[in-house]
Amino acid sequence: MGIYIQNPGLLTSVQDRGRFGGQKDGVSPSGAMDLHSMRLANLLIDNDMDEAVLETTFMGPEILFTEANFFAVTGAPMNLTLNGREVPMYTALYAYEGSVLQCSAANSGCRSYIAFGGGLAVPETDGSKSTLLRNAIGGWNGRKLQTGDEIGFTAPRSFLENYDIRYTPQKVSYSEIELRVIGGPQEERFTEAGLAAFYGTSYRVSQECDRMGYRLEGETIEHKTDGNIISDGIALGAVQVPTSGLPIIMLSERQSMGGYTKIANVISADLPLIAQSLPGTRVRFRQVTVEEAQKLWLSELEELEGIKEELHRSYQRTFRLHVGGRTYHVGVTEQ
Repeated sequence: MGIYIQNPGLLTSVQDRGRFGGQKDGVSPSGAMDLHSMRLANLLIDNDMDEAVLETTFMGPEILFTEANFFAVTGAPMNLTLNGREVPMYTALYAYEGSVLQCSAANSGCRSYIAFGGGLAVPETDGSKSTLLRNAIGGWNGRKLQTGDEIGFTAPRSFLENYDIRYTPQKVSYSEIELRVIGGPQEERFTEAGLAAFYGTSYRVSQECDRMGYRLEGETIEHKTDGNIISDGIALGAVQVPTSGLPIIMLSERQSMGGYTKIANVISADLPLIAQSLPGTRVRFRQVTVEEAQKLWLSELEELEGIKEELHRSYQRTFRLHVGGRTYHVGVTEQ
């Protein structure tokens, strides 16, 4: 089979990169909030880096493996046990049939990602396995996971190349972050004082933060008139400023269109920072050019490709085979 959910945690859902092309019809892309961590989890167990995973929020799940497979957990740090023994994050791990993975609350940050070898057997909706929670679309029955849910594996693995070296450094979350942004399409609708407040002061993540967006608290941003515009499309990371003058960062499950002025847009490379932020986190904004944003995103992709290559590189390729309940180590030396 695959996995059986014994305890779903606070909010656990199936997510991949997201679905695209549906915003014109009012359908949000959804997808993993921290795309970098999702991709790392997949790379660690030799999946396509955009394969669907489980995204957890604050409190992780308890999972029974009804079929043996490899897995990896990345993102917000939390304590993991496999059959009662502590196991590390950011590492390829193997679970036998009947094994139980228990995940604690996040120690810092808020979202973690659990990838399974070969991926999860979840049907695609409009080209994606992602759950769009507020519209009950995709994922596992269009909702967060519940106790008793059973999800199969698409192609579970009994061995993994270079298994013993499949780990990466763990990312660290901070209590204050800097988000790089490019100027928004309605930047001219703000006064000089408003722009100075946005770029010159820090904001605090409010209690109103979820997969749709993060409301920030702090100095108000002054408009030349008000914050209303004719509704237009909303990009991932758009920073809306309604007439109240307090910014809202729009995220994975944002609405497809909106009628508030957008002062800026968080660059793709920095979206994981806000996705992992807890209420109370201090946020500062710094403007960069479109060209700088593109270079930073290409650098992010190059880093992931470098990790992928490193995980496949070894003078001795090591395989761990699990046959009939026994483990065999096989090494193949390159000449």
